[in-house]
Amino acid sequence: MFDTPAQPTAFLNARLLDPETGRIETGGVFVEQGVIVDLGGKVTAGNVGARARIVDCGGDIVCPGLIDMRAFVGEPGATHRETIATASAAAAAGGVTTIVTTPDTNPPVDGAAVVDYLQRRARDTSIVRLLPTAALTKGLEGKEIAEIGLLKDAGAIAFSNGMRSVMSAQVMRRALVYARDFGVLVVHLAEDAELARAGVMNEGEFASRLGLPGVPAEAEAMVLDRDMKLVALTLAQNANGARYHAALVTTRLSLDVMARAKAAGLPVTCGVSINHLTLNETDVGEYRTFLKLAPPLRAEEERLALVDALASGLIDVICSDHNPQDVEAKRVPFTEAEYGAVGLETMLAAGLRLVRAEQVSLGRLIAAMTLRPAQILGLPQGRLAKGAPADLIRFDPDEPFVVDAASLRSRSKNTPFDDARLEGVVKTTMVAGRIVAG
Repeated sequence: MFDTPAQPTAFLNARLLDPETGRIETGGVFVEQGVIVDLGGKVTAGNVGARARIVDCGGDIVCPGLIDMRAFVGEPGATHRETIATASAAAAAGGVTTIVTTPDTNPPVDGAAVVDYLQRRARDTSIVRLLPTAALTKGLEGKEIAEIGLLKDAGAIAFSNGMRSVMSAQVMRRALVYARDFGVLVVHLAEDAELARAGVMNEGEFASRLGLPGVPAEAEAMVLDRDMKLVALTLAQNANGARYHAALVTTRLSLDVMARAKAAGLPVTCGVSINHLTLNETDVGEYRTFLKLAPPLRAEEERLALVDALASGLIDVICSDHNPQDVEAKRVPFTEAEYGAVGLETMLAAGLRLVRAEQVSLGRLIAAMTLRPAQILGLPQGRLAKGAPADLIRFDPDEPFVVDAASLRSRSKNTPFDDARLEGVVKTTMVAGRIVAG
């Protein structure tokens, strides 16, 4: 869908938010041939040409489209939960113009043929950009490194073990060395499988009151600390070192690990899910399975620490951690329910809660969903500048709406924000110069 040129388009009477500076200025954006041709106060209806489509934004914000670094799309092998088509429709509705998929499909994305399949399916059925993450180890089993070079050549944007941590330090070290040598990014979910295996929510007083087994914060921090030491080993052997992104950090212990690693100059970054930024363990309430996540929602003091880390820049990226599950997988006792929640459609609006609470600036929030993921992945998107790809969104940060699970575009409806009152309506989504929603 991105091969043929689209009609020139001008967004006028907008508030332009530049994620690089955080500044907002009044003006317009002129798009032609899939790129931003001009922007600012000089873009008016009189100078964009008669052929241009005019979008009067009425004071709404225009910024780069969101880049979601962690989303499960269901193909291949789980189309009953999600398809590329339904995931992309949900993404466009929520202002996400690039989806980075997880590799834990069936079969896993551990061969060039599966990468090619995802790319072909995306060309045929997706209205947003889709970038596949390949498996770090064969079968995601954590025992043998996948063919990193072949998968990179096939088009994999990064390498991950999906929902599973690589528990062998030797295998992880080899994977990081290979990743360094091929110049690719490793995205890892750090969690000690033995410590976390029996738990279904955050370990603490609230879990005890519910009679549910918990997952301690140490299960995440111990593996993350190991990974930082392994990254340091790759740096000691080569001036560049392996690029490592912690997919999700959820605890103060993990934030301390990341702070030390960054202070030491390691080439590492980290992300957080919108759920862990805006919800806490008490939202589980009376065993609400839509709030059963992995890693689990933490205590309120941990959530506030994550918010502070986002505001300071210690946390680089916000992701949706989109993980659709069908009704049968969630309408069961809490201990038996599958993990995960949908989030593509509500990520931006949920994040704006932090802006209204004056905990994070709007510029910082948008940068963590646009510019920083683009920089980490080496993408040209995520910027509001001349010559940048015309992946743009227009939204009203103050317009309220109530989340209705039944109206979500995702095939599965397991949103943790069902019936929640949010603010921030995406009115237009543009990908490569084409309006795909709104």
